Formats: sequence, C-alpha cells, structure tokens
Amino acid sequence: MTLRPDVSVPDPDALLVQPGSMWRIALQRFLQRKVGIAGLILVTFMILVAVFAPLIAPYDYQQNFIGVEGAERWAPPCVNVFGCEGTQHLMGLDGNVRDFFSRVVFAARVSLPLGFTTVVVAIAIGTVIGAVAGYVGGWTDNILMRIMDVVLGFPSLILAIAIVFVLGPGIRNTLLAIAIVTIPQYARVMRASVLSIKEVDYVSASRALGASSFRVLVTRVVPNALTPLVVLGTLGIATVILEAAALGFLGLGAQPPTPEWGAMLAAERARIFTAPHLMVFPGLAIMITVLGFNLMGDGLRDALDPTLNR
Repeated sequence: MTLRPDVSVPDPDALLVQPGSMWRIALQRFLQRKVGIAGLILVTFMILVAVFAPLIAPYDYQQNFIGVEGAERWAPPCVNVFGCEGTQHLMGLDGNVRDFFSRVVFAARVSLPLGFTTVVVAIAIGTVIGAVAGYVGGWTDNILMRIMDVVLGFPSLILAIAIVFVLGPGIRNTLLAIAIVTIPQYARVMRASVLSIKEVDYVSASRALGASSFRVLVTRVVPNALTPLVVLGTLGIATVILEAAALGFLGLGAQPPTPEWGAMLAAERARIFTAPHLMVFPGLAIMITVLGFNLMGDGLRDALDPTLNR
C-alpha cells in the first residue's frame, strides 16, 4: 500500500508530551493541594530564616554575655512583656551564656544546606547507577545492584556513624556518610523506572530511527524516569536532616562553636528538666523543617502521579 502524496508520516517525537508541558501540569496540580502548599510555606519560611539569619538574629551566635547584668547560664526566655531586667533574650541563654535564639536561627544555615546537598549528591550518583543498571542489564545490572544490596544490608544510621567515625567528625564527613547510605534507595528507584520506560513505544521509535543507546538513555529514558526521584528526594531531605541531627547529637556532626540543631540538643541534654527551653526550641526547629518537607513531598507525589485526578 502506498501513501497519498498529501499524507505525511508523523514524527514520533511530536507525539510525546513535552517535558515543559508535563511539569506545568504537575505544578498546576500541586498548587491545588492544600497539604503540599502548607509544606511549601513551612519550607520557604525555614529557607528565608537561613538566608536572612544575620538580619533576624539579634546577636552573633558566638557572642558571650558573661558579666552582663541579668545574664546567667541557662537563663530562661526573657522579653520585655515578661518584665525581665537586663539584656533581652527571646529563647534564653545556653550553658555558655550565648543567645539561644541567635544560635537556633544560624543553625538553619547548617542543617538546610546539609540536607539539600546530601540529597543532590545521592540522587546524582544513584541516578547514574540505576540508569546504567536498568538500561544495560545483564552482568552490569547484577554487579551494581548487589553492591547496593550490601549497603542496604546495614542499618543506615549505624553505617553513617561508622563512616563518620572512620573519617572523623565534621559537616563534610557527615554529608559524605549520609549520602553514601542513601544512594542505594535512589539507585533502586531509578532502575525500576528505567526498566518500565525503556520498552515503551517512543523509546523503540528512537532506536528504530538510529539513535545511539547513550542518546536514547539520556534524552528519552532518564528524563521520563526522574519523576519518582523528585518525590523521593523531597522526602529524603527530611530524613537527611533527622540523621544529621542524630549524628550531631552523638558529637559526630558539626563541631563547636558551629550551631547545629542536633548538636545543640546534645550539649544541653543534661538540663532537660531544669532548663527545658534549651531542648524545646531546637526540637521545634527540626520538627517544623521535617514536617514541611514531608508535606511538600506528599503534595508532589500526588501532583506527579498521573493516576490521581482528584
């Protein structure tokens, strides 16, 4: 059978939904979800606190108030409405007579970048491993996934503690340790997405048109397999912040005098009954941040799931 002269063969690429359109639709659906908007508001608030910390904090986080009238170790929150005398401290003073509010605010500059950077590193490495394993298959897939299974065989926090213990405490080593223990989950999710996408019609059409395997993987498979990683990464930031706080609580994270919420909890844990405000405020900061990312992740999951139309 021959085609009529006025009938043209459609380009397979023209039949695809453009990535920009897909993300615009997802954004519209996300903005319709109150849970996601609530999470976005909380996350935006914490990001603004971190960015404008020097303007929000009334004092430098290292400033010591020894000798100042009314300033005592573990002093309770003190503002004008309470009729306090001397220097005003919204969240009180810590054991080193430093303004606790300033330290909680500046700690956002440590915890938030740590969460973002760790997840970006883990997603980047996990995407490469999962994409290669899923697309190439065979012994390559078996070797890469068995390595991931070995890492997953250890409890993530215990493995992170072991890595930091070997490398030494500090923010950089904390980032590296948490990234290593979270890579397998991103690799496995990416592999599963690649396995389901690499056999669809538009990928087969690209191969039939002569596109190389690398080009098909980079331009067709990976962009369409990233959706679950976006959701998992958003939820993963909350997990990273919790694990970083746990390492900081054990003294393996940020080192003094750098403020970090987990380290602040550890430093004042002996005063939980005599000065509970020193435990409450860093704990609230962690809770608000984790809650915000979890809610935003739920909203993204619903917005990016094509089976959900509500």
